Amino acid sequence: MATIDTAMGMESAEALLRERFGLTGFRAGQRQVIESLFARGGALAVFPTGGGKSLCYQLPALLLDGVTVVISPLIALMKDQIDYLRSRGIEAGRLDSSLQRDELAEVERGLRAGTLKILYVAPERFNNERFLQQLGRVRISLFAVDEAHCISQWGHNFRPDYLKLAETARTLGVERMLALTATATPAVVEDICESFGIPREGAVVTGFHRANLFLSTHPVAWSGRDRALVERIRARPAGSGIVYVTLQKTAERVAQSLADAGIPARAYHAGLEPEMRSEVQEWWKGSDRATVVATIAFGMGIDKADVRYVYHYNLPKGLESYSQEIGRAGRDGRDSTVEVLGSMEDVATLENFAYGDTPDRDSILGLLRWIDGEPATFDVAQLKLANAHDLRQLVLRTALTYLELLGVIRQGTPFYAGYKAKLLASLKEVVGRFSGERAKFVEAIFTQSKFGRTLYTIEPDEPVLGVADRGRVVRALEYLAEQGLVELQVTDLRQRYAKLVPRLDVEALADDLVARFDQREAGEVERIGQVVELVERDGCQTNVLLEYFGEARSEPCGHCTWCETRVPTRFPALPKRPAVERSIDAGAFRALCAAQPVALGTPRRRARFLCGLATPALTQAKLTRNPLFGALEDRRFAEVLAWCEG
Repeated sequence: MATIDTAMGMESAEALLRERFGLTGFRAGQRQVIESLFARGGALAVFPTGGGKSLCYQLPALLLDGVTVVISPLIALMKDQIDYLRSRGIEAGRLDSSLQRDELAEVERGLRAGTLKILYVAPERFNNERFLQQLGRVRISLFAVDEAHCISQWGHNFRPDYLKLAETARTLGVERMLALTATATPAVVEDICESFGIPREGAVVTGFHRANLFLSTHPVAWSGRDRALVERIRARPAGSGIVYVTLQKTAERVAQSLADAGIPARAYHAGLEPEMRSEVQEWWKGSDRATVVATIAFGMGIDKADVRYVYHYNLPKGLESYSQEIGRAGRDGRDSTVEVLGSMEDVATLENFAYGDTPDRDSILGLLRWIDGEPATFDVAQLKLANAHDLRQLVLRTALTYLELLGVIRQGTPFYAGYKAKLLASLKEVVGRFSGERAKFVEAIFTQSKFGRTLYTIEPDEPVLGVADRGRVVRALEYLAEQGLVELQVTDLRQRYAKLVPRLDVEALADDLVARFDQREAGEVERIGQVVELVERDGCQTNVLLEYFGEARSEPCGHCTWCETRVPTRFPALPKRPAVERSIDAGAFRALCAAQPVALGTPRRRARFLCGLATPALTQAKLTRNPLFGALEDRRFAEVLAWCEG
């Protein structure tokens, strides 16, 4: 790592803060983070939403030689920040699937030439063999990972792709590491620092207390929630707002309900086309009174300071999510209201998400036996493998990551088994750019490949001129793409693995993996219970939230429902329901289970079916179209599972 004098670096940073960013001083924690990057080569910034995390890598990027790589799952954040940086004369770009070919080529040229100072990418980009090779050829002065809590197995949003980022950073030889998040408990802070090799003294936690937010808890039964939401929005002063819901169909219905009541509102969720999501986002950002009804992803990375209201139509899935979502209100420092309307009727839906991601032992055993039967090195197409063992893809990636942590397998560099190439010049012209053996090699790549109407299908592992040299074929294709001679498409993503033990103890490993998934499931369910406890707390609700994140306060906050009333909030009583066996046609269900011994072969699989939780096996058997699918989706999974086990 090229060293930088901390005092001189901070002096230059303060000058850039004024000259390039137009700011007169650092916000809380920013100086300490940047100093730690210079002095220790690593830092963790735990700042609340809107706390200025982005500056912690944007400013150092201008002082360091090389490129700063920023990993973020949020395309909206990438676009907004790149526009902002370019407006200040800072070369920044992004690589994601939404780019056109010429845009992609421009970013890659800037990366190769060293003119690009900041490159934004999604974590999934590191599954791209070509991208990893490109990064391996440049100097990475800073590796910044946003939403870094996703690396922690014990965090609220563990993502296997994040856990692998730490090893990727070491492999690429990055010079400095920066992790950023808005939500991290003390245990997650420790996990992030250990995983990324950040000195513990480099962790800067600025605190979560937002005195301008009034934490309101007024749970409303499902039947009266639409009316209650309309009444609240009509009764309060005009202002921009967000209504958070759990399901996409709820977002559509509630947005329509508000619009029918004359309230400007639109839905936002992952089921919309990207163009529509962008349109809704821009519509909302440009208004001081519009309301967006959204699933949880909305608002992350969006720079809108004047959000006056955040409503939780459904309960949030945990205190981390709640803190992050309410943090989007009042970022301009003005008083804002965040209100929970959700009730205990939401708990079943939230718990079902957690239970739905827990595989049964049969699926785990099948996966382990398959790995045990593979040679010392093997590669997999993850979608095909997931479907073969009735595992969701995220669950499969998590299981494989656990096996890496246990020292059973080691992941290699992912690769694409196939390429499709469209010539942008004649083959004669392309070959004519080379001479001698190189010309013969390039010509053979295409003449030995299958050709359709416009595309060549190229398999890099196939011998060219009698020699198998995958690396050379890929490099040749990349060069032709860089020169604008071909347009490349990649196909059949495969992940390499090496077995680190000759024979797997399948039963013992199954016990271990099942226990890990059970622990994660219990943790997710516990988080939901913590939200319920916060709402009904007989005491200052703000202080309960702060304590969860390791921040102690003894005096009541004065800006929550309990401080206003000194009376704990209570959820409306749930309506009584008939027993499970009287809520469905039990005879028809038993007959269906007998007819589908694989897809419905275990109690957990049967419970997932009744609760409307799709799995590969259910989809392949077309059972998601069966009238009984989701018949008990409003019941708590544990209750349905107990009945299926009986």
